[in-house]
Amino acid sequence: PAFVLRIDGRPLAWLNQCAHVPVELDWTPGRFLDDTGTVIVCATHGAVYDASDGVCVGGPCRGKSLQAVPCRERDGGIEVQATVVKSEP
Repeated sequence: PAFVLRIDGRPLAWLNQCAHVPVELDWTPGRFLDDTGTVIVCATHGAVYDASDGVCVGGPCRGKSLQAVPCRERDGGIEVQATVVKSEP
């Protein structure tokens, strides 16, 4: 599964999978951001990702990134690409 956030007015979509170990990130269904609304926090490992670019800025996978999912705003909704091929580092 993937999730979409609106950061600085633009939609960004990410694969719902920690870069450290392939587990879903959300604390509760649909809750990804910390209280400041600027970082995504992995509920399992505590890895912290910059919400604007998906780069891990703290935790066990520092420097790795979330897998971006192409998306765009169209006709008042957000379209997300259905298939993502994960690139190996």
